[in-house]
Amino acid sequence: MGKKTLDDIVAITGYSKTTISRVINGKSEEYRISESTKNNILQVIKELNYEPNIIAQTLRNNISKTIGLLVPHIDNPFFANIASIVIREAQNFNYTVMLIDTLEDPKQEEKAIDSLLARNIDGIILVPSGDNPLYLEEIAARKPLILIDRYFTGHDLPYVSTDNYEGAYQATKLLLESGHKRILCIQGPEISITTKERVRGYKEAMYNISNQEDLMIKGNDFSIQNGYIETKLAITSTDRPTAIFAQSSTILLGTIKALNEHKIKVPEDISLISFDDNLYLDFLNPPITRIAQPVTSIGIIAVKMLMQNITEGSQIHSNILLRPNIIKRESIKVIK
Repeated sequence: MGKKTLDDIVAITGYSKTTISRVINGKSEEYRISESTKNNILQVIKELNYEPNIIAQTLRNNISKTIGLLVPHIDNPFFANIASIVIREAQNFNYTVMLIDTLEDPKQEEKAIDSLLARNIDGIILVPSGDNPLYLEEIAARKPLILIDRYFTGHDLPYVSTDNYEGAYQATKLLLESGHKRILCIQGPEISITTKERVRGYKEAMYNISNQEDLMIKGNDFSIQNGYIETKLAITSTDRPTAIFAQSSTILLGTIKALNEHKIKVPEDISLISFDDNLYLDFLNPPITRIAQPVTSIGIIAVKMLMQNITEGSQIHSNILLRPNIIKRESIKVIK
C-alpha cells in the first residue's frame, strides 16, 4: 500500500480538503468545526496512519514547527542537561529541536545560525560563545531569540540564567565559615558572563573577611584539563590552598584527577566545592558539596518565552536570573 494522501481522507470522510486541513492544524474551534466532524476526521487519519507533508505545510504557512538550540559543548554535562530539558519542553508544544554544538567558537555559531535561518526555523535558543552581541541583536530583530545561561549586560537581548554571583558568593562564604582562608578559585573562560559573575561573587565574599590573604584565581576554561592543570600547579606549590572552588563540574573532575594522582584526600587534606549539580557527584568518594543551578526551570522558562514570542509576535524583553541553592555533602572539612 502506498502512502496515504489528503485525497484519501476526502474520499472516505466526504469532507473538503479545507475542513480536513483545519482539523489537522488544530483550528477546529477557530473555524467552528463540530466536535463530531473533528472526531470523524481524526479517526480516519489514525486508521490510515496519515502523515501530513510537513515541508508543504511550512511553505504554505511559513511555520516550520522547529526551533534551533545552540550550545558551546554538548559533552559538558550541564549543557547536555539543558538540551534534554529544552527538547522535552518543546515537544509539549509539538515542536522539533535542531541541536547544534558551536564548539565555543563565535564563527561556528554564526554559521550555525545562518544555516538554521536558511531552514526557516521559527526561533532560536542560544548559549552565546563570544562577547559581541551585535550579530545576535540583528538576528533577534528577524526571529524570536532567547539566550540561556550566558547573556550580555547593557543590551536588549532577552535571557534566562542563574544568579551566578549569588551562587559563588554563598559557596565561598560556606568555605570561609568552615575556617578556610586560602581558597583556590578555578574559573572558566574570562570573557564569559558566568565566569565574571562567579569570580565577582568569590571576590566579594573574600573581601568581607578580615586579614584576608591574596586572592587565588586561576584558569581560563570550563574543562577537565583546566581543572587538572591548575590543581596540579596549586598542590605542588609552597603556598598550597586548603580548599578549592571549582567553577564547573567539568573543572571539578580535573581537580579530583590531580588530587588522586598525588594521593591527597578530600576533605582530610583539602576541601572541595563545585558549581553545577549532577547526580554522579553523590557517587564520588566523598560526595561533593555543590551549587545547584535551577536547570529545569531555566529550560522550561526559555521555551515558554520563545513560544510566546513565536505565537503572539510580541517582542520579549525579559531578563530573568534564578537563584541557585547549595547542596551540602561531605567534601568540606571544618578547620577549628
